[in-house]
Amino acid sequence: MDMDMDMDMDLDPTLRTLTMLTLLQSGGEWTAADLAERLGASIRTVRRDAQRLRRLGYTVEARPGPGSAYRLSPGVKVPPLLFSADEITALVAGLHLIRAWLPDDAVASSALLKLDQILPRPLRRRAAATDLATEVLQQPGAAVAAATVGVIADAVAADDRLRFRYVDQHGRPSTRLVEPYRHCLRAGQWYLVAFDVDRDDWRLFRLDRISGISPVPGAHRPHEFPDESIEHWLTTDFGRAAGRPSPVAPESAG
Repeated sequence: MDMDMDMDMDLDPTLRTLTMLTLLQSGGEWTAADLAERLGASIRTVRRDAQRLRRLGYTVEARPGPGSAYRLSPGVKVPPLLFSADEITALVAGLHLIRAWLPDDAVASSALLKLDQILPRPLRRRAAATDLATEVLQQPGAAVAAATVGVIADAVAADDRLRFRYVDQHGRPSTRLVEPYRHCLRAGQWYLVAFDVDRDDWRLFRLDRISGISPVPGAHRPHEFPDESIEHWLTTDFGRAAGRPSPVAPESAG
């Protein structure tokens, strides 16, 4: 076994690749020899890590030849990939909370598994410790799908309208066209706060009663939310009774 292979075996591949990405992000052109020295790896390993970054979607340009060099393609934006141990603790604990609120959805569990695969070894230890030490009891209330939350989030960001089927508290079905404002968690239930286009009013929809949700792109002028905050709007009978608490009632979306 050669010296290069002995040296590389002691390195964490994920940490090494992330470090290479950070160096390339700093700008300019890096020779393979310089990268190898900074990473404590062989030139052959630098080539493998550059290919690995390409498979992850980063445009790493290579200048071939004896003095081979690498750089990120101009204009490539690199998201922050290096977390502190405390940030990892917050991420893992947050995923446990999401899993408790979405018990029928595997998205939080799959995200935890992926974190374990991509984190460098020291942060994997912190993630595993937080995972072991954190237990969130399953929360009351109807389960919702992460996909529904994602469609709402995308529509809010893009100022798109949403169309969906809705069943009110009396079991009456309807089709709604709305301008979504926010989704919120209150009193053990997830709700969508939105302007109902056909009813010309702001309404509250329980997410577990929504199905067939889809975005409706198109130019329109979104209505401005009529209160200083969702909390104030909810606790003052939807802005009609200042200071008088009002329970969140499903019929508000009728």
